[in-house]
Amino acid sequence: MEADLVVAMDGAAPVDVARVGAKAASLARLSAAGFSVPAGFVVTADAFVHLADAELAGAIEVAAAPLGDGPFAVRSSAVAEDAADASYAGLYETYLNVHRSELIDAVRRCREAGGAPRVAAYQVGRGVGGKGTGMAVLVQTMVPAQVAGVAFTADPVTGDRAETVITAARGLGERLVGGDTVGDEWVVRDGRTRCRRSTEAAMDPGLAAEVADLARAVEAHLAVPQDIEWAYAGGKLWLLQARPMTALPEPVDWSPPGPGVWLRNNRLGEWLPDPTTPLFADWLLPRINDGVAQGMRDTAGVVVPFRHASVNGWYYTTPIVVLTPAMLIRGLAPSYIRGGWFMYRAVHRAMYDPLAAESFALGRLYRHWRDRLLSDYQRLVTDSEAQLDSTAPTRLVDLVNQITHTAGVHMWYILLLGGSAWKMETALTRFTRRHLPSILPDGVPVLLTGLPGSDPKPPPWSVTSIDWYHPTLGQLAVDESVPEPSERQQRLAHERRAAEDACRTALAGRPRLVARFDALLDIAQRHAVIREEQARYLTLGWPLLRRIARRLGHSLTAAESIDAPEDLFFLTYPELEAGLDGDASRRPDAAGRRATWERQRRLAAPLQLGRTPRFVPALLAGYGVGHRTVDLPDGGFSGQAASPGRATGPARILRGPDDFHRLQPGDILVASTTTPAWTPLFNRAAAVVTDGGNRASHASLIAREYGIPAVVGTGHATRQLYDGQTITVDGTTGTVTPHVTR
Repeated sequence: MEADLVVAMDGAAPVDVARVGAKAASLARLSAAGFSVPAGFVVTADAFVHLADAELAGAIEVAAAPLGDGPFAVRSSAVAEDAADASYAGLYETYLNVHRSELIDAVRRCREAGGAPRVAAYQVGRGVGGKGTGMAVLVQTMVPAQVAGVAFTADPVTGDRAETVITAARGLGERLVGGDTVGDEWVVRDGRTRCRRSTEAAMDPGLAAEVADLARAVEAHLAVPQDIEWAYAGGKLWLLQARPMTALPEPVDWSPPGPGVWLRNNRLGEWLPDPTTPLFADWLLPRINDGVAQGMRDTAGVVVPFRHASVNGWYYTTPIVVLTPAMLIRGLAPSYIRGGWFMYRAVHRAMYDPLAAESFALGRLYRHWRDRLLSDYQRLVTDSEAQLDSTAPTRLVDLVNQITHTAGVHMWYILLLGGSAWKMETALTRFTRRHLPSILPDGVPVLLTGLPGSDPKPPPWSVTSIDWYHPTLGQLAVDESVPEPSERQQRLAHERRAAEDACRTALAGRPRLVARFDALLDIAQRHAVIREEQARYLTLGWPLLRRIARRLGHSLTAAESIDAPEDLFFLTYPELEAGLDGDASRRPDAAGRRATWERQRRLAAPLQLGRTPRFVPALLAGYGVGHRTVDLPDGGFSGQAASPGRATGPARILRGPDDFHRLQPGDILVASTTTPAWTPLFNRAAAVVTDGGNRASHASLIAREYGIPAVVGTGHATRQLYDGQTITVDGTTGTVTPHVTR
């Protein structure tokens, strides 16, 4: 009978799970299939019931004899443990490096831990009550691990079944389980390995690939995504545990929301580095777009419907206009013909003849924005702030509509005027390549650095995201101080003036070319400053919007429409209206929407969905679609070459203002995107790398202004790199090369 109650691992596979526990049964099955599982035995749940203490001790001694004196690992193997719906991970006790003389006592203590209050509480919380109280104990020989860790055969955050996510630490895996280290993190996809985090350089790409192969083989054998524990010792990889992944989200679908190509970092996308919160997407975003349409109507006389869509919560837009029969008919109207002529002369022509574009419309429109629209925006915000405390909640809704609509008009002017900056630069580049091929070996960015009129200090209304859920810079406890002009800035201004003089000297004797050069230089420099000037004021009303949100949130909380003021951001607009009308009959699931939004924030949202139409390659090149074809070193990746030069240093991955203090001089700034709130950091950074962005984005223009290399539009640099990793950024070729420790 004792032989049936204490069984060797190689005989445990056919035994009922209720007797040996899920963990032991799974490992026995995998051992029988040829996986490298450490030898051991199982003290079944029945053994603790049917054997007296002396009999149990004798049975354990007999089972342990073939395994030597140890050391051993003694672990729980409960019936309900490692199930598909609940893993019980971390609830039971594990004893490592147990000597033969201590083995019996360790087995008893491991068994007794199954009755701990935290286990009962977990069972009640999972709704299993007393189910699965059978507790077996698994005893195995210890693996003297040089490296150990866990591996998931699907990304536990995104649900992506194509990725294997590995965490590794030097020595025993208990350091990870106990929280002593976060370990290194590797991702393996389609046979390619990349390190996302390295805290102790525990493994190299070869071992990561081997662990991924082991995890995938276990998944294939057990037919469900797996969470495995593994250890590496003496050149051999061991499987220590395998359990189904629990609470695995469904994989997300990144299908384009319509025909053509859809971009994440175009137009408002540059200002939305996270998925949008529900109320912003349902209310503020449409009002901003209405303002953009109003600005277009006022300047061009027509409205071109720029489409946008939400994909897994992320904002996408397309530069492709889908022409319907009704639009084609309207296109024959004189107003549409005039509008098309305006767009051609003011927008398209700016890349080829910027002086003509400015003379036709851009110069006049900039003055109108500066002298009229900006002052109207400032007056609206000032007047609204003065009456905010005495304004009824329903009137607050009108204020939100006015502010966001006004900001939308300003966004159109940024797209029209500030968006011309890269076009002006393109025209200047074309001229210098033709007439000054040897004077500017790194291109024209040197002519756009150290410009007078640039203000490095961001205003307090600056934001890292235009979604009003996020605080403004002035509402955060961050250091807003900006140092006096550094030696680098002074050097850049000197280099710019020297380059200007060199160009004029090379053109000496050709006065018409000198005049053309000066004109193109002047307009390119002015629009580089204009773009940042306009961007600085776009979110002027956002501190007020945040105060209004706080008022509305407290009103709805008092009316018991929501549980907390912060839930406001996770309502829909009809729900907000119902709450303000006093209808609390249907309480929205704000907590569930917040959880969905938090999960969406962790998704690796592609920069581009759909296919690039063949007839618009030049247009899309300006928006950062289609990277330059370059030879990439092992582990390297590419993006858009945004500012020339080459720099090597530690990557500093910053998520927002709370991280700003972490950037030290010589670090390489790595971010999802940047806005004017990030400008002071460029004075410290050795280079800049962003997930999003294009030639006209903030990161590109400011990097050129500060004379530092920049690569933008990489897609997922914040995920492909780990904080502190040494990388080389080549802003001329658009490549980023991580220095992986092997």
